[in-house]
Amino acid sequence: MRRLLTAAGLVACSMTAAHAQTAQELTKTDTHYVLNYGMDYGQQRYSPLTQINADTVKRLVPAWNLSYDDSRSEESQPLVYNGVLYVTTNSATIAVDAKTGKQIWKTKVEYPPETPRVVCCGIINRGAALYEGKIIRGTLDAKLVALDAKTGKVLWKSDVADMKAGYTMTGAPQIADGVIMTGISGAEFGTRDFIDGWDPADGKHLWRTYTVPLPNEKGGDTWPGDTAKYGGGSTWITGSFDPELHTVYWGIGNPGPFNASGRKGDNLYTCSVLALDPKTGAIKWHYQFSPNNPFDYDSVAEMILSTIDVKGTPTKVLIDANRNGFIYVLDRTNGKLIAANPYVKVNWASSVDLATGRPVETDVSTKARAGEMVDIYPSILGGKNWEPGSFDAKRGLAFYNTLNFGGHYKAVPAEYKQGEWYVGMDLSNPWAWPEGPRGYLKAVDPMTGKAKWEAPSDIPRFSGVLSTGGGVVFSGQLTGEFEAFNSDTGEKLWSFKTGSGIEGQPITWEQDGEQYVAVSVGIGGVYSLFSGDERLAAVPPGGSLWAFKLLK
Repeated sequence: MRRLLTAAGLVACSMTAAHAQTAQELTKTDTHYVLNYGMDYGQQRYSPLTQINADTVKRLVPAWNLSYDDSRSEESQPLVYNGVLYVTTNSATIAVDAKTGKQIWKTKVEYPPETPRVVCCGIINRGAALYEGKIIRGTLDAKLVALDAKTGKVLWKSDVADMKAGYTMTGAPQIADGVIMTGISGAEFGTRDFIDGWDPADGKHLWRTYTVPLPNEKGGDTWPGDTAKYGGGSTWITGSFDPELHTVYWGIGNPGPFNASGRKGDNLYTCSVLALDPKTGAIKWHYQFSPNNPFDYDSVAEMILSTIDVKGTPTKVLIDANRNGFIYVLDRTNGKLIAANPYVKVNWASSVDLATGRPVETDVSTKARAGEMVDIYPSILGGKNWEPGSFDAKRGLAFYNTLNFGGHYKAVPAEYKQGEWYVGMDLSNPWAWPEGPRGYLKAVDPMTGKAKWEAPSDIPRFSGVLSTGGGVVFSGQLTGEFEAFNSDTGEKLWSFKTGSGIEGQPITWEQDGEQYVAVSVGIGGVYSLFSGDERLAAVPPGGSLWAFKLLK
């Protein structure tokens, strides 16, 4: 890695030096800081700040803009501590004065020349972790790196997996009970995937939990023959953490290949959520959303943690708007299913059996497994893809950027070859586009799946969502508009045209009595790569970070 430190940065570092974060500090809520991926351990992406509200948001103006000098997709979420904003791109880690936007330091990632050839769905990074004065991040060539938060100097680097076999790292690490936890990507290349634990002091590897068990391991009987060796189960989105229960909840991706004919069985633990002990990696319980799934309905996206009223009883729950089109509410103390209802159009299953927790599949799934061409809803991009939603506990509403299109699915033979695609699906014509909007920002009741309101978009939104105590929901368009909506009605209150498509994750914080909102901008993710949507041809690439505040 190469490090760039400006003269202005030397001054800023001495004035706003990052102090060590403790495990206890990461559990606290302080609106001056953003210390966790998802804004908090429960990944609610909600802030109680009210200065920017439904009445004042019309006065929102740019405070500053910082170029990333990068033309890849920008999907990361910044962190904020002691007046310094830390943000990642695929190619660099950057410290920024959070008030002025001045770059303090920038440490570049040096990649082997073959790295881009093994990437599935965009050359990206989604963020870092901040702990004990270190910025900890993964890199696309499957390395885990710790940098000094004051200077950007690399403190240690650990090898995670073999990039040549198809393994990559795009997600932000999680800090839980003093352990760094990381996930991995690679299911589309026939990898056998896992979650790791690391020592933050020196990067020493502590434990590994495979998400696909071998025949002699618990759950291994759900994979025939040697199929588990290439079974997928990626873990490319950061897990949530309940410090009181000392439990991390990590979503698990799709099985490999998509063609299910050769892997009959439930294929644990793909398309599941695992409840893990962060000290050891031991699995406390699991819940599988889509057994033996052929449709790429991975379950990696954010697991929102909250306490809600269930039949008159405050209950610790996990909320997941699954890629398979159902939104689930689980008791996170034991994994028991509380509710599961569609939040988009679904035709592969008619319902989810609350007694067994299993989907009640339709003939669409039966025909697909038999090798017939079917029209499937949702498509392989899901009812919602990776883009994270937000949960406003006071309103009891989850806000999601949902997808409103189906797909044409036909299984084809798949042969494993190291480092090559291992999919087993005809991708020549995968989309079934609707007339009208391809996406909606929805305010969803998690217990019913019904939307209180929805804001349509002709081109689907692929940004994260942020909600606030001021009754404002922030989201972004692939055409570049950063938007604010009324949390209660869905009325669009404000919009600002940025220079590229928005796929980043908005955050907000308070500094010197002012509320700021920031978001990474830069097109290049899965929809723009694979949809063939010609309307995006005129959207220029180019990554940057925008920050906004109210005009006085």
